[in-house]
Amino acid sequence: MKKGIHPKYVETVVRCGCGNTFTTRSTVAELKVDICNVCHPFYTGKLKYVDTAGRIEKFNRKFAAAGYTSLKRDKKASKAISGDAGDS
Repeated sequence: MKKGIHPKYVETVVRCGCGNTFTTRSTVAELKVDICNVCHPFYTGKLKYVDTAGRIEKFNRKFAAAGYTSLKRDKKASKAISGDAGDS
C-alpha cells in the first residue's frame, strides 16, 4: 500500500435519533443516523413512519378530497369502458 493516501481509521461513535449510541470503526470520528437497530421497524416489530420531509402529510392533503373514485363509479359504466377496448 502507498503511504499517505489512505484516510485514518479511527473509533467512531454512532448516535441515533432515538438516543441510542454505539461505537464502531470508520474514517470519521462521529456519525449521526436517523434509524438504528433499536428503533428500526424490522427489529422492533412495530410500524413506524420515518417522514423527515413531510411527504406523507403532503400526500394525504393532496388526495384526501378525491377518495376512492374507482369504487364509487357505477359498475355498468366501468364494464362499458373496459368493453370498448375489445371491440375491433
